[in-house]
Amino acid sequence: MLSAVLSFLGGPVASIIDKAVPDRELATRLKHELQVAAISQESALAKSAGEIVAAEARSDHPLAAQWRPILMLSITAILLNNYLIAPYAQAIFGASVTLELPEPLWTLLTVGVGGYVMGRSAEKAVRNWKS
Repeated sequence: MLSAVLSFLGGPVASIIDKAVPDRELATRLKHELQVAAISQESALAKSAGEIVAAEARSDHPLAAQWRPILMLSITAILLNNYLIAPYAQAIFGASVTLELPEPLWTLLTVGVGGYVMGRSAEKAVRNWKS
């Protein structure tokens, strides 16, 4: 998302600033400040999202702590069925069942896996930094 915002700031917004602000130095400074603000905002959003996930993981209620992994495993089961089990069932038995995976679930899976990878990387970085 940040790349989309920065591309928007670097394209249409930068063009508007260049037209509206005759002082090139001021225009450059304004564009830079907008980019810094966008990066800062994205960082704050990512931090908030991480705090929410951490709070859920620390929850005493099992469902609150485990709903994300359960959802990711369910989507993974659909993918395994559709691309591993169903083709072999079709080849061996002549019949198989595939389940539709809507685009929003695919997006959720990619975001979830990305978040997991980023979280694990951050954990390792903090552990290395402390030692």
